[in-house]
Amino acid sequence: MRAMGHLGRALALGFTLVASAGGTVGAAIAQESDLTFFRIATGGVNGTYYPIGAIIGNAISNPVGSRPCGQGGSCGVPNLIAAAVSSHGSVANVEAIQNGEIESGFAQADVVHDAYYGKRTFAGRPPMDKLRVIANLYAERMQVVVRRGAGVTGIRDLVGKRVSLDEPGSGTLLMARMVLEAFGVSETDVVAEYLKPGPAASLMQRDELDAFILVAGVPTNVVADLAAPGIVDLLPLEGAPVETILAKHPFLSSSPIPADTYWPGAPEIPTIGVGAQWVVSADIPEERVYAICRALWNDATRVLLDGGHPTGKQIRLENALDGVDIPLHPGAARCYEDLGLEKTAQ
Repeated sequence: MRAMGHLGRALALGFTLVASAGGTVGAAIAQESDLTFFRIATGGVNGTYYPIGAIIGNAISNPVGSRPCGQGGSCGVPNLIAAAVSSHGSVANVEAIQNGEIESGFAQADVVHDAYYGKRTFAGRPPMDKLRVIANLYAERMQVVVRRGAGVTGIRDLVGKRVSLDEPGSGTLLMARMVLEAFGVSETDVVAEYLKPGPAASLMQRDELDAFILVAGVPTNVVADLAAPGIVDLLPLEGAPVETILAKHPFLSSSPIPADTYWPGAPEIPTIGVGAQWVVSADIPEERVYAICRALWNDATRVLLDGGHPTGKQIRLENALDGVDIPLHPGAARCYEDLGLEKTAQ
């Protein structure tokens, strides 16, 4: 998968961090045996997973030679170097974790549930029993982005239009199929493309695509870049078809895009949302995940999350266990016990 294709880049980043963190290259090499590399599989670089993963990776890293936390240095896990790597998305990420190809990754809550219990897309396959949760991070919203002038004011208007549904292996593709079906539109009714938002946006700017769908935190940069010059609108998702979806899928919820998100005076846009979870392999040692969890929720990380990306402000300790219905990693469970946060029954 593509996440593995970026392994070399992640490791190179790690060594760069070590060499530039205040120590000499020679000292870094001397300490190399003490280093732990920890990858976070995210999604496409134009979505929300990747920038959030990069912020978290930076926050939990504490390479050799870093200044102490109390002196304005790293407050991450000693000798840990974490890096975000791009991937095809939620489905690919849980598969890679289960197969031991990567240590952790982000995934939609519904995908995590179905993978662990062997349901829906994962039916007929062995349950992915190595999946464990570190944290629920934030709410992702489905965004149906349509080109102005394409004559699309609702989902049924997508029939015969050129529509990107995101890549195979993404959680967006699963939800896009679900929404189309609920509105009585089959995948064959549209001229389907399977692109990440960045390439899809490029086609839309050239009038070669009428719509694309993504599930991400808001605001999403690639959508904002199209909305600012008035190239696109966002379709509302509401009505009986949406109510049917919500009744069938408890991990989805009504989650409107707030007013003024993409342009001044923009109305609130009804849509559906799902939690973004940080999942880790059960094979990662308890002490390591405990330390990562504590680093995620320290005050220094709070500053990075609040200042690094608009979605980062939504990552809050009080929501860390929302929608989590597969086991926490033992290290995370101990972390939340120490932080005084209890997991409620699902």
